[in-house]
Amino acid sequence: MTTYTDLPAVPLPPGHFVSDAPELVDIERVHHWLSTDAYWALGRSLEKQRAAAAASLNFGVYEDVAEEAGTPSREAGARREQRAYARVVTDHATFAWLCDVYVPRESRGRGFAKALLAAVRARMEQDGVRRVLLVTSTAQELYRSVGYDEVERGKWMILPLA
Repeated sequence: MTTYTDLPAVPLPPGHFVSDAPELVDIERVHHWLSTDAYWALGRSLEKQRAAAAASLNFGVYEDVAEEAGTPSREAGARREQRAYARVVTDHATFAWLCDVYVPRESRGRGFAKALLAAVRARMEQDGVRRVLLVTSTAQELYRSVGYDEVERGKWMILPLA
């Protein structure tokens, strides 16, 4: 588990951090986001989301939120709320597939996506992974801005199963 608090050129608002700690993922919140608002995962079941997350490396942007008096908390005086999510399917050696990158509408424009992508890159470089692939039909500029290139047409193939 790594907490990413000092990502170069990706400042987060105070009280926010990125982590790949599986115990921090709010899987019900992630499921709601993806199954109701992400075009690629509309209608995905909670069971399917749990299975996907369990077999993946999960990244989140989290915020330490002060608790009101008398409210239970994970830590004295604060709780953590998930603000964004990304999932990586990887062998931790040579290859990774970045997917389910999601920032809810009310949190967009705050640098959360770039922070997630910087953390994914740092972790994959640490693992020695040589390439990270992804598919997007709406966020090419975001991914280009952090170093992703379009794959040359005619070299990559897909086997659609469902």
